[in-house]
Amino acid sequence: MKSADAELFDAMLEQEIEALPEALRQLVANHVAVVVLDRPDAAMLAELDMTEDEALDLCGLHTGIGATDRSIEDDLVLPSQIHLFRDGIAALAGGMDGQAAIERVRTQIRITLLHEIGHEFGLDEEQLGELGYD
Repeated sequence: MKSADAELFDAMLEQEIEALPEALRQLVANHVAVVVLDRPDAAMLAELDMTEDEALDLCGLHTGIGATDRSIEDDLVLPSQIHLFRDGIAALAGGMDGQAAIERVRTQIRITLLHEIGHEFGLDEEQLGELGYD
């Protein structure tokens, strides 16, 4: 992704995080890191058993132990992470050329962010789909 597009993407993500209800924003801030990458890295691809081409469709990924599954025994385990992938989100939205495309990217950022937050708090794919976050 071009540098200017990446900066715009990151700014839109920050706006979407800021637009979350205060209580949810605080839960996310206290329980999970949000990480933005252009694409999944080699370790993620290996873990998911995906090729680089397959990963072009990947918009987000939740890693770690979700807040609803953590126990005191997990005290020394690293916190969960939500990964958002710029290239996958932009591709799903149809690119980043033009105002209409940018708004589609913003919508997909919001959907992906909420989808991955849902995983952090125990929702599975079916439940997220029922909520419209698939």
